[in-house]
Amino acid sequence: MPLNNEQPTSTSRSEDQGSDAESSLASDLDCSRDSFNSDSSSKHCTPSSSPPRILPRDEVMEAGRDLFNLKLVHEIVVGDVRAELSQGPQNSIWNIVRQNLFKAFWDKLETELNEDPPEYQHAIKLVEDIREILLLFLNPGANRMRTQIMEVLDMDLIRQQAENDALDIQGLASYIISTMGKLCAPVRDEEIRKLRESTDNIVTLLKEIFRVLDLMKLDNVNGTIEILRPLLQRNGVEYQRQLFQSILDDLPAALNRTTAWIQSALEELLLASVPPEKPDDAGKGQPPLPGPIQILNAACLRFLTWDFSKTLVPETWVMDEYRLEEIQRQLRQWETVNEVLLIVHSKIGGPIWGASSLSDRLKRMISVLLEGMHKPDFNLEETLEGVSAQVCSELNKSLTERKCPALTPDQQATLTGQICSISQKENPIRTLVEDRVQQYFMLLLSDPKNQTKLEEVSASLTAIKPELVAIGKTFISLINYNRAVYGPFYMDIIRKLLFGSSPPNPIPHQQQAPNCHVSHE
Repeated sequence: MPLNNEQPTSTSRSEDQGSDAESSLASDLDCSRDSFNSDSSSKHCTPSSSPPRILPRDEVMEAGRDLFNLKLVHEIVVGDVRAELSQGPQNSIWNIVRQNLFKAFWDKLETELNEDPPEYQHAIKLVEDIREILLLFLNPGANRMRTQIMEVLDMDLIRQQAENDALDIQGLASYIISTMGKLCAPVRDEEIRKLRESTDNIVTLLKEIFRVLDLMKLDNVNGTIEILRPLLQRNGVEYQRQLFQSILDDLPAALNRTTAWIQSALEELLLASVPPEKPDDAGKGQPPLPGPIQILNAACLRFLTWDFSKTLVPETWVMDEYRLEEIQRQLRQWETVNEVLLIVHSKIGGPIWGASSLSDRLKRMISVLLEGMHKPDFNLEETLEGVSAQVCSELNKSLTERKCPALTPDQQATLTGQICSISQKENPIRTLVEDRVQQYFMLLLSDPKNQTKLEEVSASLTAIKPELVAIGKTFISLINYNRAVYGPFYMDIIRKLLFGSSPPNPIPHQQQAPNCHVSHE
């Protein structure tokens, strides 16, 4: 079932899920605090796990089914999942073979029906298939229509008519189309009208009937999804948690990466809390341990700079990995747009920048030129040269309109050099913007229920405020829902890390942090 144009939950739904996530996590935190000093906790607060063992095939298959159901429910609740027909790439071997097989079948059917007398064996089989599909569309209480379909499309009678060369295949097709018109969604009325008015031969008509039936199947599936969505939104958190617990019971190692992700964030916080050692500090107690929410916030912040090509995401985030990647891509693109605009503003400034139309025009132009910057073959430095040329052209045009002197060649060269320099990771403008973005998202994570925090954007990020707020809403929505589902698992991991046999030791200052550390790359 292809998933296209999926978006995270709407604002209203996000707020509801955020509220549920906070209350659920707060409850889990309370339970977890009571159990931090023990090896066991309540059934609700501490998910159980089994010791490693060899799994029989049926348990592996069951875990696979649970994983499929977990993903399906998650996509229905979080995304805008819809069933769509998929035939793969047009020139793929699979598609070519499929088309050739279909063509051979329909050609053979046409040959059989053109014989004298006609051979109806395959045509009758198609009518039988159509009858079964029509019956699937009926509601449980539609007994009258079910009886009518069974009587008109009585396969024994149809076979007898075929044997006596008295079969009216065109009449059967007309009845089928009429029944489809009664069962289809309004969006398919135009397709039914075309079938009714068709003057094609019976083979082409049957092909078109099957095509429209496929569309009606999609409508049926999508209608079922829309019916289930409100129910799953109300009960999805608990249901997904139970499914994941079932997977964890069969696959005890299903939280290894999640544990490493949380432990890495904890180690970084412990390292940051340890001041440089001084002689007079001897004998002083250790700094206080970070709280569970602080640890989770630090861990989630890492997704903004996560290297998805080299580091696997935690198991609890696998189903949202592509959403996290999209957030990161959008964020990096708008960060670069903001960096360019900051450079232009600092170099030009004056009354020309007061023209909002120029600022908006530059912003749109730069964002378009930076499309696809996440791709491996994207040359950022070369693209920034093109951006610089376009920016200089727009500035000169605006200066001329205001009867101001155009940029000199030296000014254009300086501006181009500074814009191109943001391709370097150590560039001060780039570092400044990335730091401000990190601070903005940390502020959102510290109080995800407070919607006013979304509007508290640093002055240096004003140019991209609308885009940053939209990305922030999406990110916080994902975080809130994930914590609502997996909060008990996170609390159990944190409890064991903080109060296990021994707390994790801070890594020395001179050592590198783990490979998924927060950076400004």
